[in-house]
Amino acid sequence: MGLSLVQKYNVAGPRYTSYPTVPYWDQATFSSDKWIETCVKSFVESNSKEGICLYIHLPFCESLCTFCGCHKRITKRHEVENPYIEAVLKEWSLYCALFPEKPILKELHLGGGTPTFFSAANLEYLIKRILDTVELAENYEFSFEGHPNNTTRVHLQTLYDIGFRRVSFGVQDYNAIVQKAIHREQPFHTVAKVTLWAREIGYTSISHDLIYGLPFQQLEHVIDTIEKTKSLSPDRLAFYSYAHVPWLKGNGQRGYKDEDIPKDSEKRELYEKGKELLLENGYHEIGMDHFALNSDSLYTSMEKGTIHRNFMGYSSSSTQLMIGLGVSAISDSWYSFAQNEKSIETYYEMLEQNQLPVVKGHVLTDEDLIIRKHILNLMCTFTTNYSQSSKQLDCMNEILADLRELEKDNLIKIENQQLYITRKGRPYVRNVCMAFDLRLQRNKPTRQLFSMTI
Repeated sequence: MGLSLVQKYNVAGPRYTSYPTVPYWDQATFSSDKWIETCVKSFVESNSKEGICLYIHLPFCESLCTFCGCHKRITKRHEVENPYIEAVLKEWSLYCALFPEKPILKELHLGGGTPTFFSAANLEYLIKRILDTVELAENYEFSFEGHPNNTTRVHLQTLYDIGFRRVSFGVQDYNAIVQKAIHREQPFHTVAKVTLWAREIGYTSISHDLIYGLPFQQLEHVIDTIEKTKSLSPDRLAFYSYAHVPWLKGNGQRGYKDEDIPKDSEKRELYEKGKELLLENGYHEIGMDHFALNSDSLYTSMEKGTIHRNFMGYSSSSTQLMIGLGVSAISDSWYSFAQNEKSIETYYEMLEQNQLPVVKGHVLTDEDLIIRKHILNLMCTFTTNYSQSSKQLDCMNEILADLRELEKDNLIKIENQQLYITRKGRPYVRNVCMAFDLRLQRNKPTRQLFSMTI
């Protein structure tokens, strides 16, 4: 039964860090002026109530990890750090000039690329300059992504001293053959060292990112990786499905063959075994591909029903306005999305002209806003309600018809205008969301845009 379900539902589909998904953004109705309008509107509505979220994209890496689909610039020249930081600060100053009052900062996340490519002193300078322009929310949360190979104790201590309490380390897999294939060679003792440093310093949430479905990865590798991970007891884990998208520009996935990658039931077995081991050792499944100990804020937020999902993944708190700074960064005002220029050189040029470096985006329609909420509910809590008129869609009957097959397979349950994804159906949450994705349904792609769902 399990095999047939995997084969039946393993189709290309979005991960739904947004709705509409980026390939379906309507460029014809978007402009930077509309982005600014909705950004300021959202700021006025939410700043004093909950504050805002800042995501800062730090794109530089010293080497290319071939599994990675993020936007990055490969270089060993660290003189690129200072000009980039000044550009990010200039971009932030342009936003501050738009706001009618001082921003209240609730969340800040450093992503990449490799944030720890930057020196601890430069990261401190960047964050302190931003902190000079904001007030901090009562329960603010600062987090960053650290590469185990270049995260120093000085990085960890410096960022802790200015308010960071969450750190995520990219592990992926501990097998030497897999690490060589994905160009991410880092021994267990390196990860153990930075994890123990973070714990000694006082970080309250340490996360490890693992990936299943990597080239040459076998069941024994996943078991070994989970066993090693258990010994370090990170507070939360991301156990991601490898997204094989070799057609996307800028990744190194053409370096291995399709037959080198676990597929279908073989790939699903890697996840199910990993999940089984994690659950046996006190971790709780959170949304899609995430796990946390019951002492971690991500678990607490799931229990309270306040868990949120955005372009950064799952979060224990939410803000209506998220501003992305840096090349390729995506911002979200709830009413619209905006993405920055991807070329560092063009990004600099736009800022020199006192222009926000926004080059694409989408203004959400009333229908988009309803669908967005349903998909967010499903991705966070595995259930959604469509009984109220504000949650109803004109084509709800068509959506329900598309869901009948999933219902027959006992992957979902529908009753009293409430949809529940069953425990058996949780691996297929992306498939359930696709039934609600009217932009995808109305305009089926003629080429593959997304990774496989299972």
